[in-house]
Amino acid sequence: MLTSEFRPFRAMLVGLSLACCAAMACPANAFDIKSGVSKESGPFDLFKFGFKAYKNGQKEEAVEAYKYAAEKGHTGSRWALANMYADGDGVTQNDFEAFKIYSEIAQQGVEPGSEDTGFFVNALLSLANYYKHGIPGSPIKTDLSQARQLYFQVASTFGVPEAQFQLAQMMLSGEGGSTSSQQAKKWLNQARKSGHPGAMAVFGNILFQEGQTANGLALMTAALDRCKPKDCNWMESLQEQAFSVASENDRRTAISLSHKIATTNTD
Repeated sequence: MLTSEFRPFRAMLVGLSLACCAAMACPANAFDIKSGVSKESGPFDLFKFGFKAYKNGQKEEAVEAYKYAAEKGHTGSRWALANMYADGDGVTQNDFEAFKIYSEIAQQGVEPGSEDTGFFVNALLSLANYYKHGIPGSPIKTDLSQARQLYFQVASTFGVPEAQFQLAQMMLSGEGGSTSSQQAKKWLNQARKSGHPGAMAVFGNILFQEGQTANGLALMTAALDRCKPKDCNWMESLQEQAFSVASENDRRTAISLSHKIATTNTD
């Protein structure tokens, strides 16, 4: 099962799909003569049907429509179907099946400026996550080098903060390649400028360790205002440890700076 790392990105794509469907009439939610949609329909009509069916809780029909559209090469339907397999949403959870579909999207590639770019990027991120952790009971084993390469591709080509953060983490720990603290700092700095809370916390901790006490503590403090529940504990631990050894003056300065960071993506 995919972690929640990429769900905000996926939610954005779902929103775009919803806007697309809302802009035109969606058919009724049944593969019957009244719906006007069948397996012979065009891929985009099938996608619209599947999206509306999913939204209305008719997930079996959504899966059927997505499969027909995917067979006809519709990237958005492939992506939606892969997500359902990854999450066990309307189908039996199957990470290997999701992996195969994400791989099809990645191998298909994308033209510059294509409306399918978001689906392509999300597929690369999902594949990186699978390679980072492996898929138990499948041929997909942990491959940190491949995960790192995919994160680098998304971070450098598409500038996605989550990919920049994941790449930096691997560079700091030497996973999938050599350790490079300077390169890691570069990627963390880019991600935290986009407001990525994890990058803010880790980058802040590095600055703190390097002697930039107030600035580092300020970033760690600001990250706590943005962290997701699953990440707040480790960020809070970093911040509290730094706060406990900082001087009173640095604490006050950091708190003041953190308020400024909270209102902007840069400091």
